[in-house]
Amino acid sequence: MTHILTNPASSVPAGARLFLSLLGKLRHGHLELITPDGTRMLFGDAHSGSHAVLQIHDWRGCQRMLQAGDIGFAEAYGAGWISTPELTPLLRLALRNEDALDQVLFGGVLARCWYRLRHWLRPNTRKGSQRNIHAHYDIGNDFYRLWLDDSWTYSSALFDGNYSLTLREAQRRKYQRIIDTLQLQPGDRVLEIGCGWGGFAEQAALQGIHVHGVTISPSQLAIARQRLQALGLQERAQVELCDYRDLQGSYDAIVSIEMFEAVGEQYWPEYFRTLQARLKPGGQALVQSITIAAQHFDRYRSSTDFIQEYIFPGGMLPSVERFEQGARRAGLQPQGRHAFGRDYAETLRRWDQQCRATRPQIVEQGFDEGFLRIWHLYFAYCEAAFDEGRTDVVQFHLRKD
Repeated sequence: MTHILTNPASSVPAGARLFLSLLGKLRHGHLELITPDGTRMLFGDAHSGSHAVLQIHDWRGCQRMLQAGDIGFAEAYGAGWISTPELTPLLRLALRNEDALDQVLFGGVLARCWYRLRHWLRPNTRKGSQRNIHAHYDIGNDFYRLWLDDSWTYSSALFDGNYSLTLREAQRRKYQRIIDTLQLQPGDRVLEIGCGWGGFAEQAALQGIHVHGVTISPSQLAIARQRLQALGLQERAQVELCDYRDLQGSYDAIVSIEMFEAVGEQYWPEYFRTLQARLKPGGQALVQSITIAAQHFDRYRSSTDFIQEYIFPGGMLPSVERFEQGARRAGLQPQGRHAFGRDYAETLRRWDQQCRATRPQIVEQGFDEGFLRIWHLYFAYCEAAFDEGRTDVVQFHLRKD
């Protein structure tokens, strides 16, 4: 039921009226909406514990959401047409009311087709991958330095429910679980596909494991080499610029941490064939990937979301089932999996807190308010999806036949 807290605005654009009518269908939780003239409206069950606030500063924000769904929400939020005291509760409320807010979440047909075409035009060929990765990872090491922990790890930490751990401790726990799951020993040769800034390579090399890490980000490579040389680990851990499709040689094990999301569905078979080809007989791999719930995969696959448009161009999440099917087709047998999506939500909260705490330094680097708003939305958007079970993060343990 919709309750009007004060008299509604007398002149509301048609698009905004449609937006308000959709809010009237809320069944889970309740939303307080503040219109541009200060009118307050309440939608949903006022007695429900799930509560969020949305302030409309410009009615154009409503129209943009109806046109382009979550991409339109991001654009309206970035432009300052809409705001909220807390993004994550608002986004979680929207996910819980997906049936009622279908057009608000996914947009109109024309916009969906347009953004899907844009996504298809950014394939992860060798050249396309470099361009797509550059768009995110090469915006500046000085930027990432401000909010990542000192292991420079840009993937989910592993808290195992112990949220008293520091982020650094939880990242080390994640790396150690990978080492232990693969039963790596001193002298083993490990290939890391997507080595980032060198966090795993450092921890493994300190235990006598030989790591060959590859990345296609020059910015990441520079930091990875610096830190490994500073610790005298360059003989055990070598990192280089190399596309995974150009790799040669064989390894006892392969590690790939949150790189699979950047492969692209068209190239999944080639990725799995690369794992199979580079592993020795009986060799093992551990691939950590964000996944999307199976019931949402088909719609996600046929559309484009805010993350693909503004954060990770060319990105594509698998479902657990699709990932393991692809692995089996390439001769890799799943040995087990470990899911810890709630830990990713906590990781994102900590990144966002640190990003906010270092806002002045970020601004000094030349990033504007719109950039900061989009990154805050990115963290909150992902946090909500992990907390609601829409997405998960999974460590897939595979063995070569």
